[in-house]
Amino acid sequence: MKLTRGFRRLAVVLSLLGLAVMLSGCGEQFVVLDPKGVVGKHQLDLILITTGLCLIVVVPVIVMAFVFAYRYRNRAGSKADYQPTWEHNTKLELLWWGIPILIIVILGAITAHYTYKLEPSKALASDKKPIVIQVTSLDWKWLFQYPDQGIATVNYVEFPANVPVRFELTSDAPMNSFWIPQLGGQIYTMSGMAMKLNLMADEPGTYMGMGANFSGREFGKMRFDAKATTQAEFDNWVKNVKSTAPALTQEGYDKLAEQGTMGTQDYSSIPAGLFDKIVTKYTNGTVIHQHGGDASASTDMNDMNMEGMDMSGMDMSTSQSTTDAQSAHDH
Repeated sequence: MKLTRGFRRLAVVLSLLGLAVMLSGCGEQFVVLDPKGVVGKHQLDLILITTGLCLIVVVPVIVMAFVFAYRYRNRAGSKADYQPTWEHNTKLELLWWGIPILIIVILGAITAHYTYKLEPSKALASDKKPIVIQVTSLDWKWLFQYPDQGIATVNYVEFPANVPVRFELTSDAPMNSFWIPQLGGQIYTMSGMAMKLNLMADEPGTYMGMGANFSGREFGKMRFDAKATTQAEFDNWVKNVKSTAPALTQEGYDKLAEQGTMGTQDYSSIPAGLFDKIVTKYTNGTVIHQHGGDASASTDMNDMNMEGMDMSGMDMSTSQSTTDAQSAHDH
């Protein structure tokens, strides 16, 4: 008996040690709990509020599970009440049904509030003009175009802190997910669609960026640094890229889009309309917008020629399209 009890205690200790060792490997993954942008901070608020509300139910249930198992265990001389005919108590029924229902109602209201507040295409409040960065997910790399600055980068993105950044995103490869955890939540990149995501870093720093979607054997290497700098440092960086980096030609992009991994790369210029060409590549010149896209000349999805585009499994109930690819890019 003593040997069995000893083994049980040893198993508990080893389990706790094993759990501690496994959790120690997640240290770098807790960046979501250390937000550096206004969107990330609001999302952390939502995480903490919902977790706290859930704990109101989870903690008492777990504690009572252990207390009941210990108090009412089968043992000689037990003084615990034994009432095999007991079947109903109105006060207890109201307690264990009423509290969860109230929590669910509160969670629903809070989630709806934050869903509208953190809509990805919603412009962030600021007295500064947003910087536009066009993002394309490739096999297996990220291309960032700066249309106003006329430069591009691969697997590296830089922008000034405390300035809104409007990411316009698409894919020239399998569907992926663009994510800078410390600045805000992820958003999908999809072929033939121009998504929008507004973020803003509230202090300079280098933040981890990644593809958060399985897109092939090298998807784990689709990571990049997102560097927030001062405005002066950003201007100097743009000037340096324009004076030292090679140009990105259409032939160069075609080569870049081929399957493979690579490190970082800067380009001093980009082909005119490259992002638009990538977006309309799979839709015969038609742009499908999500998250607040312009739909001034919309067409029915059923009337579109979607030859060569796998739309299975995609919910297009809220999608809108335009017939003029150029005018449609007035985001």
